[in-house]
Amino acid sequence: MTSKVLKTASNKASQFQESVIREMSRLAAQHKAVNLAQGLPDFPCPAELKEAVTKAVFDDINQYAITWGDKPLRQAIADKSKKFLNLTVDPETEITVTCGATEAMVATMIALVDAGEEVIVFEPFYENYGPDSILSGATPRYVKLYPPNWSFVEEELAAAFNEKTRAIIINTPHNPTGKVFAKHELEAVAKLCQKWGVLCFTDEIYEHILYDNNKHVAMATLPGMEDLTVTINSLSKTYSVTGWRVGWAVARPEFTLPIRKVHDFLTVGAPAPLQRAGVTAVNMGDKYYKELSEEYSARRDTMMEILDTVGISYYKPEGAYYMFCDIGDRGFESDLAFTKYLVKDIGVAVVPGGSFFGADNKLKHRYVRFCFSRRDETLKAARERLLKLKSDKK
Repeated sequence: MTSKVLKTASNKASQFQESVIREMSRLAAQHKAVNLAQGLPDFPCPAELKEAVTKAVFDDINQYAITWGDKPLRQAIADKSKKFLNLTVDPETEITVTCGATEAMVATMIALVDAGEEVIVFEPFYENYGPDSILSGATPRYVKLYPPNWSFVEEELAAAFNEKTRAIIINTPHNPTGKVFAKHELEAVAKLCQKWGVLCFTDEIYEHILYDNNKHVAMATLPGMEDLTVTINSLSKTYSVTGWRVGWAVARPEFTLPIRKVHDFLTVGAPAPLQRAGVTAVNMGDKYYKELSEEYSARRDTMMEILDTVGISYYKPEGAYYMFCDIGDRGFESDLAFTKYLVKDIGVAVVPGGSFFGADNKLKHRYVRFCFSRRDETLKAARERLLKLKSDKK
């Protein structure tokens, strides 16, 4: 019998915690709270997609697709890239279909980043990016985005680049703040990437959810960046199918090959019938995207009215479907204390801001994130419960 103490987790897994966002959804179910935490719509996906996936199943598209993606879907993604971004993408050598944008990002990180290298991450950030860096063996190097507009200081960004820098992650429209990176901001990033020979991994999953005439600028469209950018996207948010787990990474062939190799051994492939149905999604006409923006604008207005009524400060999002709120004046010792109170006593689940900041950032306890990708009935129920905060302000 060995006396060796059994190790329960690898060093990598010990460096990050379980997803706070998913944990808040579990707490919402436990306390029968209105879930404004996890970034998923609670309304149906388009009827055309239901018909398309049913047809795919009955057409016997039920076995493995080609590892790097069903050919019709890769062609549809290439066509959409040309239509909306004016980018020419080779579906045979430059697209990898993955199990959601989540896998696309981690496969890209593992495939293209080595241990000891650094990856620049803007802070606050979507919670997966830190663990993705750790799993790839890299060190995340955080650069602050400053409220109220969540802009970065160019000198601070420039100081983060060095000989160890392998990549920078850009998420626009941005989760959790709703910021849409302006073209001049992306150009500043692009200039530094080209100076240092640094890759840019862009998460553009909310590209069609925009407000107030804001425009999405894809990094790969900037001069000199097409060969340095890995563009990551997904069906999840635009088409309200977060459970389908179909995403993709677009990159030059030299980067696509290692991404495909890692993807193969991570998951083999995304679900075949859902990939085939994804062709219908990607081929949606202009009317669909116009109505999508209008519907989310109405939901944003509803969420802002709720927060105004109960007296919670927020940053007005330019894109995506979140409200990043400052709860520094609510009288709670931390973001976690506020969210626990909210879910248990008020009956509404949101995400504590600490999950979007590095451990050393002192701002982490001031913020929470509300998600408004919900039916009118859900937002109405949340409003009724949140009104208790008006009379219960600590």
